[in-house]
Amino acid sequence: QLQLVESGGALVQPGGSLRLSCTAPGDTFDYYTIGWFRQAPGKEREGVSCISGGSTSTRYADSVKGRFTISRDNTKNTVYLQMNNLQPGDTAVYYCAAGKARFAFPDLKALNFDSWGQGTQVTVSS
Repeated sequence: QLQLVESGGALVQPGGSLRLSCTAPGDTFDYYTIGWFRQAPGKEREGVSCISGGSTSTRYADSVKGRFTISRDNTKNTVYLQMNNLQPGDTAVYYCAAGKARFAFPDLKALNFDSWGQGTQVTVSS
């Protein structure tokens, strides 16, 4: 299993941008789809976006389409989530996770992912 670590969370004003990073050591990083999820206080964890191991496929939640972009650099074992035009509703702890099966591209549901990172806080507020 991968050992994923997120970074990049911060306090940002509405309309601002952030880039989150998700990294893991090892030589099997590119075998796995990596997903970003978020959880706000009192709410269930929801899928934000995911990207296949070779970057050929991506998925986005409707709430972030056109504002968030996922990408990966397998030479750096890193997946990025570029978040633009952030709104207060985007406030949450953001987690990355790996698809349970190698070389698969699962639906963006938490039950299809494991190896969760510890999360990084994103707060959008004026």
